[in-house]
This record gives sequence, C-alpha cells and structure tokens, in this order.
Amino acid sequence: MAHPTDRKYAATHEWCRADGDTVAIGLTQHAVDQLTDLVYVDLPAPGSAVTAGSPFGEVESVKAVSEINAPVSGQVVERNEIVTNDPANISLDPHGNGWLIKVKMSDPAELDALMDAAAYDASLAD
Repeated sequence: MAHPTDRKYAATHEWCRADGDTVAIGLTQHAVDQLTDLVYVDLPAPGSAVTAGSPFGEVESVKAVSEINAPVSGQVVERNEIVTNDPANISLDPHGNGWLIKVKMSDPAELDALMDAAAYDASLAD
C-alpha cells in the first residue's frame, strides 16, 4: 500500500501534513486497517498542548482502545468535529476528511525526524 507523499509519518502510524507552521494530523490507512471498525475517538480541545511522542487522544474500535501519539509538539488549533461525531469517517478517508487535529508547531524541525512515505511504506514491509 502506498501512502500519500505530501506528508510525514511516525512509526506509531500517525501522519502529518504541513501547511506553514501548522500541521494536520491523522491516522494512516495501515492503522485504520489494523483497528477495523472505529466506534469512538477522544481528541483534545483547541488550545490544548501536545508533545511529540506523547499521547494526545485515543481511538476505540470493536477490537481495542489505542492511544494516538503526537508526531510533533505544539498547540491544538482545531479538531475535526466530523470524526468526533462519527468516528467511521476516519476509516472512510483517513488521509483526507478523516484528519483528527490541526496543531500550530512549536518546533517545525521536529518534522525532520519523521519518515517520508517511502520510508514508512518500507517500515510496514519489515
């Protein structure tokens, strides 16, 4: 499976797509496929701080509850109410309308530590 090349990926299966100093963060198609039917998502409110590598929320499927980790540090500027109201929207379009939060980065250089799409796809093949 080839993931979109316009974003960076964390080993914990989150993606981020930069737009200036703000990034949209979501779950990868691989993560969604592993979780199967999503029934609940808990996301931080705008104004909340997130720290790279630390959990900022969780997603619950019929199989398990999983933490969602922040790929970068910063302040939440928006959360996707469409997915909080109906988590199935994450599964329908995880790399598009299924994004989770938008974060104003405190250190844009943190993006450099993340994988590009080719490296992420290769990591899944291991």
